[in-house]
Amino acid sequence: MSDNRPSTNARPSSNVNQNGKRRNEEGQDDLPQPYNASSLQPVKRRAVSPSEQPRKQKRPGARARISESQREAIQRRQVERDRESASAYEEQNNSRGNHDVVRQHYNSVPERGREWRTRDSKIKGLRVFNNWIKSCIIQRYSPDEDHAPGSREAGRSSGKELLVLDMGCGKGGDLNKWQSAPQPVQLYVGLDPADVSITQARDRYRNLSSRGGRGGHNRRPQPRLFDGRFYVKDCFGETIESLEIIQQVGFDPSPMNRRGFDVVSMMFSMHYAFESETNARNMLRNVAGALKKGGRFIGCIPNSDVLGEHVRKWNEEHAAKKKAAEEAKLNGSGADEEPAEEKEEGEAEDDEPPADPGAEWGNSIYRVRFPGKTPEDGVFRPAFGWKYNFFLDEAVEEVPEYVVPWEAFRALAEDFNLELQFHRPFLDIWEAEKDDRELGPLSERMGVRERGGGSLLISEEEKEAASFYLGFCFYKV
Repeated sequence: MSDNRPSTNARPSSNVNQNGKRRNEEGQDDLPQPYNASSLQPVKRRAVSPSEQPRKQKRPGARARISESQREAIQRRQVERDRESASAYEEQNNSRGNHDVVRQHYNSVPERGREWRTRDSKIKGLRVFNNWIKSCIIQRYSPDEDHAPGSREAGRSSGKELLVLDMGCGKGGDLNKWQSAPQPVQLYVGLDPADVSITQARDRYRNLSSRGGRGGHNRRPQPRLFDGRFYVKDCFGETIESLEIIQQVGFDPSPMNRRGFDVVSMMFSMHYAFESETNARNMLRNVAGALKKGGRFIGCIPNSDVLGEHVRKWNEEHAAKKKAAEEAKLNGSGADEEPAEEKEEGEAEDDEPPADPGAEWGNSIYRVRFPGKTPEDGVFRPAFGWKYNFFLDEAVEEVPEYVVPWEAFRALAEDFNLELQFHRPFLDIWEAEKDDRELGPLSERMGVRERGGGSLLISEEEKEAASFYLGFCFYKV
């Protein structure tokens, strides 16, 4: 076969002949062939723009014309975006900071043992009283509606065992209370953000397991100990749905959830969620998602009515003192006082009045202090972010807590299909349950009262501190 590549010295006419020959042999030759440039179509011209006015060309480097008002508006929007971004960042940091402060505090509280708590503690009366109150709430509101009262005490099986989720379980201080619950517990899951507390809760559970559980009075045998699981988890800032044990039991916030826990407990911890509406809603979503239909949400929190009344009285007294000081100044009662020191040349003038102190009250064992301005009428609006510092001797060292306005909490709980069943201050619970057939003798065995139905064995200062709290129960409907 002859070489079909064109010669570089060939004339145009010979190129045409060779191209013709190549086209005739194209079907027989599989080798790649060169393009014939002479056969290409000429490039089409772009159509003229239909617009009547030709677009004006910008001069190189010329700036788009923006009016001064438009420029100011753009700058204002940018400043607002920067401010919102900084505010969101600061709020996130503050929230994270408060969370870390609380976690570190509870991690640092030493575990002194049961004997010290009941004998040597300065607030042993308050400790046993609060524990008795928690026992009352568990005894009254943890069982199913169809549970037969007294069946466990009589040694009869009720057929159904409880699945319990304890949010903010701390060091496991309520394990014995659940072991003594009227309806037996099959599974107990404890969650807490403090890793040291979770470690101590596991140790307490192992010790309880080695003893086989604490038996009841009247020589009843020790009941079988429930299955206990413990996890480090923030139940307010995160969803608990990702935990494998939660998925196994069932998680569904809808009212049609037939799976899930029978009881969610939150003792002395829920107030941390009211730092923000986001955290409060996330907390309630976790509660509602974990509970089955008909499940109970029980717990205890600071009483917002007590907080509000103290704040209202403090504001009244502070306003009266301030008014008296101003009237004394107007009446010239300070005329004989020494004149204020003159400012040195160049020294800045301090024209800002001193900030008003926040509301504060308490006694030798507890103290509440608001760091900023509080509502004059004692009604906390809006419902979130009302921070105060709380001190309780031997237990809480100036930790930031948050007011839980009761009506706002109840209304928010309804959004998650949680219906209120019980709501009562601690001292009212004592009056209602102290003579109960089971809870009355329990108060004597715990050292809350004297034997034989005697008087309450806590001091007036401890009673004042106890009045700071209330108990509650919601049903998932």
